[in-house]
Amino acid sequence: TEGRGAADRKRAVLNVAFRYLDTYRELLQEEGERSNGFPRVTLPASLVCVCVCSSEEDKDSRKKQVRPLFRHFRRIDACLQPREAFRGSDEIFCRVYTPDHSYVTIRSRLSCRVGEILALVREKLQYSEDQPVLPGNLILVAVTSAGEKAVFRPSDEAVFTTLGVNTHLFACEPFDLESLLPLPEEIHWTPGDSKLHDMSAEEVANQLVVFDWELFSCVHEVEFVCYVFHGEQSRWRPLNLELVLQRCSEVQHWVATEILQCQSLPKRVQLLRKFIKVAALCKQQQDLLSFLAVVLGLDNPAVNRLRLTWEGLPGKFRKQFQQFESIADPSRNHKSYRDLITGLRPPLIPFTPLLLKDLTFLHESCKTQLGNTHTPTSPSHLQTKAYVRQLQVIDNQNLLFDMSCKMEPKDT
Repeated sequence: TEGRGAADRKRAVLNVAFRYLDTYRELLQEEGERSNGFPRVTLPASLVCVCVCSSEEDKDSRKKQVRPLFRHFRRIDACLQPREAFRGSDEIFCRVYTPDHSYVTIRSRLSCRVGEILALVREKLQYSEDQPVLPGNLILVAVTSAGEKAVFRPSDEAVFTTLGVNTHLFACEPFDLESLLPLPEEIHWTPGDSKLHDMSAEEVANQLVVFDWELFSCVHEVEFVCYVFHGEQSRWRPLNLELVLQRCSEVQHWVATEILQCQSLPKRVQLLRKFIKVAALCKQQQDLLSFLAVVLGLDNPAVNRLRLTWEGLPGKFRKQFQQFESIADPSRNHKSYRDLITGLRPPLIPFTPLLLKDLTFLHESCKTQLGNTHTPTSPSHLQTKAYVRQLQVIDNQNLLFDMSCKMEPKDT
């Protein structure tokens, strides 16, 4: 009996060790790359032997997985390729603009420090014909489409994931800071018909759900802990979690952008109907991230004030949207949303901003598992897939409101 008990204890220790290695393998590997060696862990000789064997098997399986050496980041990513989890050691391409809106393309690690980014920019500018005089003391600035500026410290890391949907990096000297302006394409807008008119609500909703699953499944459980409890002091930036939060904001602004760029009232009403249907389908497939993002996009003040557009909506859709609004209602600590999610069974995609808020108080996380999703590959399917993964949005609220007032003046 004693021998059996000792064997059970050893088996339990092995199970815990293997679960630890399986959960933290990527993070330990990344930390090892930073410190030129993996953290030292003292384990029994028998366990080390088993771990080495397992590691060798894992290496063989990894050899079969081909990963691109360099990857474009954020909006210029290869939109038809499945999303993979980002690691701080991944190398990416990124544009850094100068005050005259010319830019250099640099290649750096995703976790690169600002000081290293500026060194790469300076090296590029040194060989640029458009820059006869090499700048002196460069600073790195994030400029939003509304003209807001944030200056990064040289020691800041992984700044790429902190950028908004239409926020760009600028390198300039301190005295040029006040003169920095958003890119021209972020300030001006062109009215026109939406591509959505040629797409079915079902296909758009399906692509939103598939992409959200790809993004959400890339998030490591530890990223929730780092984001909520450690913030900037965390050893690992929650890179993939920050991208999920960006996507939530992007979908909200996409809804408002599509409606406010549509000049035809009948077509605008059609878009409104389609978005409500898309929200319903996302809710049906338990993608609460896109469901609430679409609802919040329709609740944008610049869209909400379009009285003529809303009056053209059939009563059935108005009633359905009122139900959706009640789910998005934050009163009583989001009771309606919590009642909804309590009645759902996994797998589901939660509304991540609220999940992070809850984690702050509850000190616990959740894990969602999803099997393989099979979808057709017709030309229309690929067109919708590319559209959903590269949404063109206006995230300047002042510009959206100006568009709304020009579309339906206050006296109409």
